[in-house]
Amino acid sequence: MSEMRDMLLDSARRIFADYCAPAKVIRVEQGEWPAELWQALESTGLPLMLVPESLGGSGLDWADALALLRLSGRYSTPVPLGETLLAADLLARAGITPPAGPLSVAPACPGDLPRLGNGDGPVLSATLQRVPWGRYAAGIAAVVRDGDGRRVVLVDPAHGVIEEGVNLAGEPRDGISFERAPVRFGELLPEADVSFLLRMYGALVRAAQMTGAMDRALELAVAYAGEREQFGRPIGRFQAIQQQLAVMTGDVAASSAALEAAGERLGREGAWFFAAVACARIAEAAGPAASVAHQVHGAMGFTYEHSLHLSTRRLWSWREEFGSEREWGERIGRSLAARGADALWPLLTETETGDTQPPPG
Repeated sequence: MSEMRDMLLDSARRIFADYCAPAKVIRVEQGEWPAELWQALESTGLPLMLVPESLGGSGLDWADALALLRLSGRYSTPVPLGETLLAADLLARAGITPPAGPLSVAPACPGDLPRLGNGDGPVLSATLQRVPWGRYAAGIAAVVRDGDGRRVVLVDPAHGVIEEGVNLAGEPRDGISFERAPVRFGELLPEADVSFLLRMYGALVRAAQMTGAMDRALELAVAYAGEREQFGRPIGRFQAIQQQLAVMTGDVAASSAALEAAGERLGREGAWFFAAVACARIAEAAGPAASVAHQVHGAMGFTYEHSLHLSTRRLWSWREEFGSEREWGERIGRSLAARGADALWPLLTETETGDTQPPPG
């Protein structure tokens, strides 16, 4: 880990510890916007860390961002930090200076993109579904069709009609309907450079957050197993509990390794393959990890007063966003089938550089 990343995570850890206590997270789930938390994050420049310095950011890379998002998942951080990082990165790639404030993205599938229209300037007429934190966003980055190409556009949710919704974790997932809303748009880009990019990096954002949530759930489960006594001894001494925790620990370790491998590969040829592996592996681990954590806690883990649900409800909510485990597994399978069996080992050991483009789907 670089010295810069150490400093970044130390700053973030202090902010999360100060502003993300369980009671504060629950208040956000009940409809309160955590202005002080967001201001603290903005004061350190973390939301724009991926944006080049020429556009007002820090110019750091996605490996640093994934480490930050893993930490935010551990604290159930109740702001759109991941969405802002992703939106700002997409806007910067298209040559658009990101606005101040929290940002979001429209998580559309590559084959189901809205089309850019024309009025006095470029306009958007579309309904964007399940926009994360849409009601609080200063701007939404969306990928749209423009002729035969794709563009990243920036649209203000104030120009749309918002239908508020939430996911299982109480996080906003809003529908926003636009009718000839003005947009700022960037350069015309090939589909592979933007449509799939949004989905891949969005899935990595969730994968990093889920890994952090699993870190926290495992920490809580181990602590509870050492404290809760049954038949005169801690339940953590029973073989059945030890076996469950060992399985959960293995899943968390595998998720961590997959996430780090993907982060190291980003920006290089074939990065999508390692990102897909990480997204599939971590989504696969999320359900069993949440299940084991609740089994170890017993009835206590299902109470609203205990903080375990802050992690597990997010695991259940995040694992299907920006592509499910099945979708990423199918992409991996199609790629490997096209390569042939002899290409698998060289790919895993990085003696082969890998595909530059993902398979269609």
